[in-house]
Amino acid sequence: MTDDAALKPKPAGLAESPAVVAAAPVNPALLALMPAVFVAIWCTGFVAARLGMPYAPPITFLAIRFGLSALCFGLWVFVSAASWPQGRDQWLHLIVLGASTHAIYLICGWAAVKQGLGAGTMALIVGLQPLLTALWLHRFGDAAQASLRLGQWLGLVLGLCGLVLVVSAKLGQGEMTPFNLTLGLGALLAISFGGLYQKRFIQPGDARTAMFVQLLAAFVIAAPLALFESEPVVWHRDFWIALAWSVLGLTLGGSSLLYLLLRKGAATRVSSLMYLVPPCAALLAWLLFGDPIGLAMWLGMLVSAIGVLLVVRRA
Repeated sequence: MTDDAALKPKPAGLAESPAVVAAAPVNPALLALMPAVFVAIWCTGFVAARLGMPYAPPITFLAIRFGLSALCFGLWVFVSAASWPQGRDQWLHLIVLGASTHAIYLICGWAAVKQGLGAGTMALIVGLQPLLTALWLHRFGDAAQASLRLGQWLGLVLGLCGLVLVVSAKLGQGEMTPFNLTLGLGALLAISFGGLYQKRFIQPGDARTAMFVQLLAAFVIAAPLALFESEPVVWHRDFWIALAWSVLGLTLGGSSLLYLLLRKGAATRVSSLMYLVPPCAALLAWLLFGDPIGLAMWLGMLVSAIGVLLVVRRA
């Protein structure tokens, strides 16, 4: 990896992959469309939370999701005879990665949505992860990573201004509270830590076994915590839709597509489109649930999107 590539902050999961699945040759035209397809899938993450959270407590829902997803990947590993991580250290690193980028990130994010935070607002908060990563690398990275260009500093300021604009409006409207905002920021910290940890410690390997280990670790964390939730699960149609999409669309489909893109060297194209996730999530939430999108929300998302774009494109 070049120094410039090392500086470029990527959304968690878009940094160097912990695993790479061998893939058949892909038509160049199809490959060009894949980043947009991936982002379209990714923007539904907190929309699925918005759909499923009225019918289940967040940790219980996620424990079921992690368990089913781990089972699917386990079957895939068994059928394909995929290779396992080499060495105890890699197993431990994948467990830490699963704890941060799956368990803590999703538990905080879905709990924030459960507590009334809109899907678009939650997507905006975690969408600032490239900015947080760039700031961290500037402060604590090596010499090759320490320099931020003027455009990147401008991007960091714009991203923060956009978030402040949305937060101030949402606090005034009653959608956002100190509690659900804290949960949202906890998700941002978890996904940022996971991206940095992955970049530093995870070695290349097979995506299927790496995902299995991470999801199993997330399940082991979430399942005991779910026992402390008293709210019952309502086996409503929307619960099943949200669960099916979370497992098949987001975890299996989105993750597999991501690793294929990484295999084909398209991570930069994915990163450059991630700024579209918050407005797409907000639009979906408006269409599906009638979540309001005020002027402050639009302006905040626009300012933050420009900020993220400046950081990832000038790195």
